[in-house]
Amino acid sequence: MTEQLYREDPYARECSARVIEINERGGIVLDRTIFYPTGGGQPGDAGVLEIDGAGETQIATTVYGDDRETIVHVPGEGAALPEAGASVACRLDWERRHRLMRMHTCMHLLCSVIPFPVTGGQVGAETSRLDFDIEDASAIDKEGLTAELTRLVGEDHAVTQRWISDEDLAANPELVRTMSVKPPTGSGKVRLVAIGDGLVDLQPCGGTHVSSTGEIGAIEVQKIEKKGRLNRRVRIGFAE
Repeated sequence: MTEQLYREDPYARECSARVIEINERGGIVLDRTIFYPTGGGQPGDAGVLEIDGAGETQIATTVYGDDRETIVHVPGEGAALPEAGASVACRLDWERRHRLMRMHTCMHLLCSVIPFPVTGGQVGAETSRLDFDIEDASAIDKEGLTAELTRLVGEDHAVTQRWISDEDLAANPELVRTMSVKPPTGSGKVRLVAIGDGLVDLQPCGGTHVSSTGEIGAIEVQKIEKKGRLNRRVRIGFAE
């Protein structure tokens, strides 16, 4: 299992690590990492591994291995690979990661202002989307949603995490907003992300987030699209 340092400190930009192996597809497995692997609608991190005494390896993205416990750093095309056992310094593409953190937290705010089940979504560094199970399109509008998001950002609510047991989550199914993707269970506990001590939003999530909503910055709802009879896609982006 790869030690997932980003879970405890999503603001860590660098760390030291050791190469455990290079897998059969050329992916780099480390004993510990600050790189978030693709999951929960959030893209995997990119950055650089600085190999002790042997230059750098560009990391194009990060994914889970087949066991969902190992984290694989995918090198850019033609990048030199470190040897197993080598010491490396991990450095994130921090600007991209921070934008993803801001955007992911804003998507949780969007969930809080649209009280309908989520059917899908994707976090992006520039724009993001959430799909909702809504039959009546008049129930939401761009200007109203933008105003509500702007209010919640301006109120600068704290964003924290807490843990809930598998049994407690099963007893509180309303915490799970997504219809198609369920939070991973089986380890005995599930991580919840709480905004405003859970009064603004509280739901299972394994992604990386900013520490308060004020850090999101100016945001706007760009488009509301109809995707089938019940599905409404809401696209948001930074208003910078």
